[in-house]
Amino acid sequence: MNKKRILTGDRPTGRLHIGHYFGSLRKRVEMQETGEYEPFIEIADVQALTDNFNNPEKVRSNVREVCMDYLSVGIDPTKSTIFVQSMIPEIAELTVYYSNLVTIARLQRNPTVKTELAQKREIFGESVTYGFLGYPVSQAADITAFEGRYVPVGEDQEPLIEQCREIVRKFNSIYGEVLVEPEIVLTNTKRIKGLDGNEKMGKSLGNAIYLSDSEEEVTRKVMAAVTDPNRIKKDDLGNPDVCMVYYYHKLFTPEEACENCCRECKAGERGCVACKRELAENINKFLEPIREKRKYYEERPELVDKILIEGTEKARQTAIETMRKVKDAMKLNYFDKN
Repeated sequence: MNKKRILTGDRPTGRLHIGHYFGSLRKRVEMQETGEYEPFIEIADVQALTDNFNNPEKVRSNVREVCMDYLSVGIDPTKSTIFVQSMIPEIAELTVYYSNLVTIARLQRNPTVKTELAQKREIFGESVTYGFLGYPVSQAADITAFEGRYVPVGEDQEPLIEQCREIVRKFNSIYGEVLVEPEIVLTNTKRIKGLDGNEKMGKSLGNAIYLSDSEEEVTRKVMAAVTDPNRIKKDDLGNPDVCMVYYYHKLFTPEEACENCCRECKAGERGCVACKRELAENINKFLEPIREKRKYYEERPELVDKILIEGTEKARQTAIETMRKVKDAMKLNYFDKN
């Protein structure tokens, strides 16, 4: 049976957190386990360098961290191909070819790029690098190098995939039907909010619970989470809808207990401290098997490296074949004797 090829991945700028889990990792494991899909999962270190070019060690040290996070949540290297972006030179070559098919104005109009540029002003100021502005082109190369048919993303990433689809259509219109046009697979869960109430849980915002956090770290973070600012005393009537603790209860607490939490809060029968302790216990219960599996790989770094090497070698063979088709179509096969 021909399996449906998936391409997805993450930038290695830090360990992965529960926002990543609910936003993408859980969906990847589900699709992997159906047996219908062939997932290619990229650790996008080149893309991470677009805004970490002056701190390459940060990117390098997190490649293995991200891989261990994948393995700890159930990504199986016998069913999914985990690979490192920079070790596939064909991606860089494709990026150069695709850059001729996209205007600067089109990149500047991309909603995701515009949003991220606004967030990166403190890094770039008004001096936007070519690499950052053009990363959607590199991402298109990521997807098409492996003939990714399906790309699981959140709604905020849709414009990037649409830009990839435009590049594919433009290439195919000029050189023939060579590239596979990807389809978007939207994840069910929207972006997870941070403990501080920020709309985004982010590595750089200090508001994240990491998949590898210890019990003590989880408890400390949960105890500092933002609650209803108008609730001062335990018997004050609360509003769970503005409380981040209740927001996370809905993710980690069984439905009946979660409803009980909401009712008691509104009635002034539940204190915030007790509510936070219950939440921390539930999160730790959820993370315990993930921590245990991660510990196994932390104690075996050579196994992690082996998984990355073998996955990258497999991915590169696919990219080499795609590049052969691309160069044939572009008449760049000058010395090909076949």
